[in-house]
Amino acid sequence: MTETQSISKEVLAAILKGIDEGIHVVDLDGNTIFYNEIAARHDGLEVSEVIGRPVLKVFPSLDKETSTLLKVMKTKKPIYNQTQSYVNLHGAQIETINTTLPITVGGKVAGAVEIAKDYSRLKLLSESLLDLRKKIKQPVKKKTPLQNVQYTLDSLLTINQEMQKIKKEAAKLAKSDSSILVFGESGCGKELFVQGLHHASSRAAGPFIAQNCAAIPESLLESILFGTAKGSYTGAVDRPGLFELADGGTLFLDEIHAMPIELQAKLLRVLEDGIVRRVGSPKNSHVDVRVIAAMNIHPVEALERNQIRTDLFYRLNVLTFGLLPLRDRKEDIEFLAHHFIREFNQVLHKNLSGIGKDVLAHFRQYHWPGNVRELKHAIEYMMNVCEDHFLKAEDLPVIMKQQLQKDEQAVSLKVQPLKASMEEQEKALIKKALLETNGNIKRAAKLLEVPRQTLQYKLAKYNIDINNGSLVCSNYESAE
Repeated sequence: MTETQSISKEVLAAILKGIDEGIHVVDLDGNTIFYNEIAARHDGLEVSEVIGRPVLKVFPSLDKETSTLLKVMKTKKPIYNQTQSYVNLHGAQIETINTTLPITVGGKVAGAVEIAKDYSRLKLLSESLLDLRKKIKQPVKKKTPLQNVQYTLDSLLTINQEMQKIKKEAAKLAKSDSSILVFGESGCGKELFVQGLHHASSRAAGPFIAQNCAAIPESLLESILFGTAKGSYTGAVDRPGLFELADGGTLFLDEIHAMPIELQAKLLRVLEDGIVRRVGSPKNSHVDVRVIAAMNIHPVEALERNQIRTDLFYRLNVLTFGLLPLRDRKEDIEFLAHHFIREFNQVLHKNLSGIGKDVLAHFRQYHWPGNVRELKHAIEYMMNVCEDHFLKAEDLPVIMKQQLQKDEQAVSLKVQPLKASMEEQEKALIKKALLETNGNIKRAAKLLEVPRQTLQYKLAKYNIDINNGSLVCSNYESAE
């Protein structure tokens, strides 16, 4: 071997060792010639236990037919994303998803390379969850709604008219068995809303099962949804999927646009005829399941990005609800903030009376990318650090302070026409005066040193409504 070849080999070995996936290479006789640390960690072995040894000796549960490395050398065809379950030489059960490719030199097969992703723990966790769900599944007659869901539609607190309209429509349409699609930004209460739909439906006594479709390998998600039959792959056992466990109830599929397109086609067939076939089984079974799907992006955007099949979208889009982000229902910001204060007063054993006007001003200005969830966490943080009887601007979370500061700098740097800029400044001063006088027009006019009639004219000109609650900083009475 020349010096250049030696250096190239060392460089290649260094690259393969640094890859964050298991790499296993065998020669034509099935002996391991390369095996990196990631693969060893997946398989529960040491590299020294594998290098130079026949693959069937290291993994005694495999044979010439079930070993993907040996199989691709025989068929000369690659295998992509195949689940494999096997036992290593220490008797430990290993689960991986493998892509296995034959290595050809001069047109002849010289070996094989396998790129493996370990999902043993994820699979174990999902199967434990399935087993737990199976154990707690009782006959429908013995169930009560509260055993299945934590929230009802009344749990979705809002004083926004559009959201209240959505809740009324949901209560009416919940009685139907048609599929439902819910979309809205993360943190705006989609799962709470979906649980409320189940609770208000005729299936309230049946099971409610939720599954997030994101960040789960396709082969694993398929077995979670549809179940597995014994022998469908090495180590597979008879196990019902979520569709079978949700029979008579509701299956909530969150982030459905993250589900692989190929799997969406199989889901569509179940929605069309209610027939489920476990992975690897020739038998069909009928299920009575209402599917509610959710997205954290707009459905049109998902269609444009080819993240959801058109036929599946129209099958799910029988009944559709779009939940508003918090920034589009500003009246809910103060209402919910006071609700969370009351809630955390009990949890944290505190007795805060309300929120400072400066905090409310910042809350109305803030964009709330995390929506209601972010507001709740912000209130929790502030109540933990607050040393007074009401929340102050100094108690705001650091990230929120930084973003508000950036927004103020951006506004100050933006050049506006002089007239528009003066009107904005005038509007801001009027609102500030009204806040300081609790909406008293006479006192606000005196503070601004203008006649009352002039202030009333300005209020009409700038469409400032002092009766809509946006300028009122006192605590709300409980609306629960």
